This record gives sequence, C-alpha cells and structure tokens, in this order.
Amino acid sequence: MKKYFSLVTFSHTIFAMPFAFIGFFLAVTTTDHTFKWQQLVLMVLCMIFARNSAMAFNRYLDRDIDAKNPRTKQRDIPAGRISAKAGLTFTIVNCLLFIGTTWFINPLCFYLSPIALLVVLGYSATKRFTALCHMVLGLGLSLAPIGAYLVVTGEFQWLPLFFSFSVLCWVSGFDIIYALQDEEFDRSQNLHSIPSYLGKVNALRLSTLLHVFSAAFIVVPIFFTQVGVLYYVGIAFFCAMLIYQHLLVKPNDLSRVNFAFMTTNGIASVVFASLFLLDRAHLVEYVLGRL
Repeated sequence: MKKYFSLVTFSHTIFAMPFAFIGFFLAVTTTDHTFKWQQLVLMVLCMIFARNSAMAFNRYLDRDIDAKNPRTKQRDIPAGRISAKAGLTFTIVNCLLFIGTTWFINPLCFYLSPIALLVVLGYSATKRFTALCHMVLGLGLSLAPIGAYLVVTGEFQWLPLFFSFSVLCWVSGFDIIYALQDEEFDRSQNLHSIPSYLGKVNALRLSTLLHVFSAAFIVVPIFFTQVGVLYYVGIAFFCAMLIYQHLLVKPNDLSRVNFAFMTTNGIASVVFASLFLLDRAHLVEYVLGRL
C-alpha cells in the first residue's frame, strides 16, 4: 500500500480535495438540497479513485521518459519498485471503481464519468504534442468543485464554475512553475511545455497572469451569493500565497520550486477551503445538529 501511495503521490490530493468540499457545501448551502453523509462519502471516494487513476496512468505512460530524467528516474516504476503492468492494473481498477461509485450518486454523474476520466487521464499524453499540457492538468483538477456540486444537485449551475475556473488557472500557473525544472530536458526530448516553449522568464510571466485570473475568479462569487468576513479573509490569504510563491521562484534560482509547488499551494488550498466552510456557520450548526 505504501508503494502505491508513493506511485500516485497521495499527498498531492491536498490540491483538489479542498475545492471538492467547497463545491459540495456550496450546493448544500445555496440550494434546496440537504446535507447527506452518503453523498459526502461517495464524493470523497470519487475524488480518490479519479486522482489515483490519473496519477498512476501518468507514471505508467511516462515511465520511459522518467527513466531518462535525472529528476524523476527514482520514481516507482523506473526505479523498479512497482512494475509497469501493476501500475496499469492499478489505473484500470481505480477507473472502474470511479465509474462504479458514480452509479450510486445520480444518473448525470454516472453518464459524465467517462468524460471526466478522459480529461484526467488524457493529460498524461498532452506533453507529447502541445505546450498547453499545463492547462489540461488545470482542467482536470477544475472538475473537483463542479463535480462535487453535481453530486449534491445533479444539475449544472454557474456559481460552482467560478471556483472551477479559479482552480484551472491556479493549477495551470503552479504547474508551469514546477515545469521550470525540466526546461532543458523537455527540449532535449522534444517534449512540450510552456517553459521549453517560452523560456523561464516568459513562462513565469504567464504563470503570474494565470494566478491573477485565479484570484479574480474566487472574488466573483461574492456578487452571486452571500458571504461573510471569513470568506474575504480566505480571498486575502489565497492571494497572499499566490504572491509568495512567485517571490520564491526566480528564473535564475529554482532551488525553492518544490517548496513553492507543494507547501504554499497546499496551505493555500486547505486554508481557503476551511475559511469558506467556517464562513457558513449556519451550515456547521446544521451538520452538528444532525450528529
């Protein structure tokens, strides 16, 4: 089990999972639908299975590339801790578990489940033909808030899309920062990425622009739903973390990329989601009353 946690880098669940909780409780607190523990558990399971599928497939598909890259050659498949066959089997099992779980949620989630898998699995192939691969990764993670909203309501609304757009820009931006480490390797292997296409300086500028859009999209919901002081604190904190990670990384100094990637973004996601939930005190009171 420890090997498979390493294979899918389970700790990175911290990026999208908090936004899934935002989408879920946004639906509970802004619609006539009530909180149900079964739906919450099913939503969490879908998040786990979808992400396991995406990460395992990425490691499987990139096994030969990872073996050539000094930064990634110690990953589980190229290092021989997990076989390629086992990685693919793990991917298939989690795909089936994801689709099976959506069956117990509602028809719309079930019908959309193959499309969701196509997006999150398809990302792994995009670096072979487009520098927009970072945006495809962002698109995959942006399904978290809207998907969780659909778990509760079974119907589309505009409000959760603002959070999805924020995630899309946020993840795309920090993935560009992370990809700075492989700029030269990507060029040598004819792989596509924003840093290898634009260079470090312009890649960081684009990342900054994407994070500006991300911040803007988490502000927009205040015009469509009632929010309290804690939500504004959450916005300020999230924006501060975006700014901080850009202060950490310079074109000529990538020594703190991993810290900027994992720590600052993980904290930003968890704290923002926590403040969002706390802002809806009536929701917390309602849930506690059901225990």
